[in-house]
Amino acid sequence: MTDLAKLPVTVITGFLGSGKTTLVRHLMQNPQGKRLAVVVNEFGDVGVDGEILKSCAIPDCPAENIMELANGCICCTVADDFIPTIEALMALEPRPDHILIETSGLALPKPLLKAFDWPDIRSKITVDGVIALADAEAVADGRFAPNVAAVDAQRAADDSLDHETPLSEVFEDQISCADIILLTKPDLAGTEGVAKAKAVIAAEAPRPLPVVEVAEGAVDPRVILGLGAAAEDDMDNRPSHHDGHDDHEHDDFESVVIDLPELDDAAQLVTRIERMAKEQNILRVKGYAAVKGKPMRLLVQAVGARVRHQFDRPWKPEENRRGRVVVIAEHDDVNVEAIRAALTE
Repeated sequence: MTDLAKLPVTVITGFLGSGKTTLVRHLMQNPQGKRLAVVVNEFGDVGVDGEILKSCAIPDCPAENIMELANGCICCTVADDFIPTIEALMALEPRPDHILIETSGLALPKPLLKAFDWPDIRSKITVDGVIALADAEAVADGRFAPNVAAVDAQRAADDSLDHETPLSEVFEDQISCADIILLTKPDLAGTEGVAKAKAVIAAEAPRPLPVVEVAEGAVDPRVILGLGAAAEDDMDNRPSHHDGHDDHEHDDFESVVIDLPELDDAAQLVTRIERMAKEQNILRVKGYAAVKGKPMRLLVQAVGARVRHQFDRPWKPEENRRGRVVVIAEHDDVNVEAIRAALTE
């Protein structure tokens, strides 16, 4: 059983665009009497996810209980960012009952768990559970290991070949570290796609894991909070590609921030993102834009060429009506000028 004196923390991990922010927003709005605090770890310096959550603040999770870390991966900035942030949340009055940590889509969860072993906080908090979100459609499409049959053939011929891509390692490490898998957007994958995604997850998981289908983040908080997993004491059962490494790199990925002029209409940006994602192998786009004649800010999020957008809030009087988006791709696929041209010309 978990030491009840320790403050429980839930780590929410998952591939880019899998629905982590949507899940956290649902938990904030359905806290079931718990006073929640949230830590959001962004990749890049446009704090879209944090802004979305702060706009949903309620008495049980007020805006001051939501903190953003945008200076890099949490596990790489433990002393400078992570520990002070956790200590600040624990010092709040009233103290939170539960902390949610939404990791970057590029984060490896196991190094983060190791951060909870720091003496300053180990006696005060416990990792209640690790929740991994997996996009059903993306997993079913096999995007983590392109041309699986060819990869298997190469491995059979030469055991020294490493077939893993950076994206597959992120996905597998997140699955391996999890206590529960939430399979998101099942409606887009369909029955056959969901079954295929579950088979992929079962094959990658180091132990049997519960898999729950979730649409729009709507899951009963009792299913994922209060697990009492004490994950910080269960590291050996959560294997990682990076076990035995003293640290890890994020050089496989790069983020580019692009300033956008005011748009004629929302469809203009959607079309540009769709075209850019197909032509330049872009993984993720998120940010906001201004549309002529519209008093509301346009929020945009994309996974590959799949774009979602909505007007989220009015522009503030002191704000400059210009947009900013962060574009994330694997390092070798980043051409800053081509990205800027695709989004602005």
